[in-house]
Amino acid sequence: MHRHNTSNKGFTSTGKPWKLKYYEVFEEKSDALGRETQLKKWKSRDAILKLIEEFYRGYPKNQ
Repeated sequence: MHRHNTSNKGFTSTGKPWKLKYYEVFEEKSDALGRETQLKKWKSRDAILKLIEEFYRGYPKNQ
């Protein structure tokens, strides 16, 4: 994230600052890459927003 927010060139430089909204933990890199591929295939903003909302369910609103 730091690299994206400090770079002045490339695709990610125009939408600063980036903020982490969701994450998952995997033991193996291959599992993480498989999940990333799965999420990218969704191509549905609504589905991804629902995933993020479910992730934060139960957390205090100010976090």
